[in-house]
Amino acid sequence: MDRYLVVGAGFSGSVLARELAEQLPCTVDVFDERSHIGGNCHTYRDELSGVMIHTYGPHIFNTDDKRVWDCVNHHGSFRPFVNRVKAVIDRGVFAIPINLHTINQFFGLKMNPKQASEFIASLGDESIIEPANLEEYALKLMGRELYEAFFKGYTTKQWGCDPRELPASILKRLPIRSNYDDNYYDKKFVGIPEEGYGEVVASILRHPAIRVRLGERIHPCSILDEYRHVFWTGPIDAYFDYSEGQLGYRSVTFERIDALGDYQGNAQINYPGMEVPFTRIHEHKHFTPWERHERTVAFREYSKETTKGEIPYYPKRFSSDLKVLERYRERANSLKGISFLGRLGTYRYMDMEAVIRDALNHATESVGLLLRRDQPSLFPNEFTG
Repeated sequence: MDRYLVVGAGFSGSVLARELAEQLPCTVDVFDERSHIGGNCHTYRDELSGVMIHTYGPHIFNTDDKRVWDCVNHHGSFRPFVNRVKAVIDRGVFAIPINLHTINQFFGLKMNPKQASEFIASLGDESIIEPANLEEYALKLMGRELYEAFFKGYTTKQWGCDPRELPASILKRLPIRSNYDDNYYDKKFVGIPEEGYGEVVASILRHPAIRVRLGERIHPCSILDEYRHVFWTGPIDAYFDYSEGQLGYRSVTFERIDALGDYQGNAQINYPGMEVPFTRIHEHKHFTPWERHERTVAFREYSKETTKGEIPYYPKRFSSDLKVLERYRERANSLKGISFLGRLGTYRYMDMEAVIRDALNHATESVGLLLRRDQPSLFPNEFTG
């Protein structure tokens, strides 16, 4: 039987490994340098409080893709969850995304949906025809007052730069609603696994043809000849030992808060103001409302630049980063026997659903090629997006 190597035991590598194991006569070795599976989606049960903790920050699964939803639900029981985010500013506590209640509360009005839509449109800066950056997009969409109250400071803290240096696409993911819907997500399927993401990923990797090795840093160059093909889901710049430069990521650190009872009364509260050094506080017992706990655990979240050796979270994809990425792509195109995929392997901002969809698609393509004794594609088709 052929042997395949998958580097990375997050959703991308785990789903790919499972698909290979089910569709090919093979064995699949999955390596991860961390001591746990699941990547940044890892969860664990806190010993002191009994609360399910999202180790690297909250992860709420949301998708319109039934194939992706069926995939994760085959490996775990997902409970419905409605994420109602709040924002604390000097004028009070408001619902995010901006909706009809937010607008009426902020401006002290009593508008209906039609009036609110027209009102928000009147606030936009009509002089901006084609927004060149995040700030211009926000000013055109909602005007300066809402932008500065809810987005300017949060964005500056989150990305560590002036919003005028960021692409408009970052803000386009967050809508303004003219009704009272305060559900953060508008996808068809939204939920959180009852027993945590760790159990879901463990189930995905539970196959007789899959062997998992944790806590080991591995570079495929040293053992490439031992495998028919290698699938790399780690950082693409790390694969090349950062020889062309380090790609920019933002990372986060957490300050833990232990308390009795209920700390803030909600799963996530944002703090957009620059006078507050952290971006948000998440209280993890509220991500499992079907559970009851006497104690609670919350985390203040701080954003920072990622340095070498730290865990990367959000790819910045500034113009300087994309130039470095292109050099790595040129290097990668000269290789044989290896594919790059996933959020880190392709240097894209991807939600969990997109990571899983890419892995399923890449597996389908790869299996067909491998059965014909051909090489899988170097990158998923969406890599250029």
